[in-house]
Amino acid sequence: MGAENASLAFKLYCLTVMTLVAAAYTVALRYTRTTVSPGDLYFTTTAVCITEVIKLILSTAMLARESGSVRKLLGTLKEHLLGNPRELLKLSVPSLVYALQNNMAFVALSNLDAAVYQVTYQLKIPCTAVCMVIMLSHSLSKKQWFAICTLCVGVMLVRWKPVDTTKVQIEQNPFLGFMAIIVAVLCSGFAGVYFEKVLKSSNTSLWLKNIQMYLSGILITLIAVVVTDGNKVMEKGFFFGYTPWVCFVVFLASVGGLYTSVVVKYTDNIMKGFSAAAAIVLSTVASVILFGLHITTTFSSGAFLVCVSIYLYGLPNKDMSTLSQESAHTESQKKLITV
Repeated sequence: MGAENASLAFKLYCLTVMTLVAAAYTVALRYTRTTVSPGDLYFTTTAVCITEVIKLILSTAMLARESGSVRKLLGTLKEHLLGNPRELLKLSVPSLVYALQNNMAFVALSNLDAAVYQVTYQLKIPCTAVCMVIMLSHSLSKKQWFAICTLCVGVMLVRWKPVDTTKVQIEQNPFLGFMAIIVAVLCSGFAGVYFEKVLKSSNTSLWLKNIQMYLSGILITLIAVVVTDGNKVMEKGFFFGYTPWVCFVVFLASVGGLYTSVVVKYTDNIMKGFSAAAAIVLSTVASVILFGLHITTTFSSGAFLVCVSIYLYGLPNKDMSTLSQESAHTESQKKLITV
């Protein structure tokens, strides 16, 4: 089922889930990183690694359901995993980039307010647009480029006078947070377009592609655990600092990752745009309640521009050839009426 054949109910379902997951993940992640003392913080590298494992398990379950039997599942895995190492290597590229992106998200949300992060992170849209033009040879309309420029202005307004926050128990470094966002934005744009190119260049199952990518992701994130937090993990344990809230963050990250791949295959820019805009609003409201966020007029104006730009970017372009055909058909009808 392609995006053009997806039912309205399915699209609304994806919109609702994507919005709730994105908003809840942002707020919950910030809560786990800013409301405890630094000595009790969990290791972000282990959280990212566990997320990859859960996504692998869920994707395997979906592939099993798609295959219809355990025998067919094992045959498919043997054929495409053991018999096609080139595909594994190809999909290790987005795995590496996504792993870096996920770690940068933890760094950013440890040093920035959730609402600022959510709005600024929308810079991934122009980054993705540029990657699509370069990697997929896509052309963008003037309206879409205008939306991208509007988005950048909105983000600048948000950053012009950062919102004031309270109830944060750890020292924050806004500069480090914004540098982390820049890296995450670049990773998001490149990895998303790369995965789309790989996904749409073959007829292989979406869940099988996910499995290939997540296998590489587990290996890469394990290396990150050893290199970054190896000594601390050996001393305190792999699950040090894990609370029910941390487990909830890992769950949301896993579900969000799966829905990202589903959105690439089944949905369109309008759905993603509305989802992102709604997530901004929800996470901002949640930040006011949970973190004592004080929203300025400048921030509100910037957030509004971001939401408008996301909506404009997602609006479908009219096919000029179709318009020409409709115009010609109308003219012929007029001639017939005249005769």
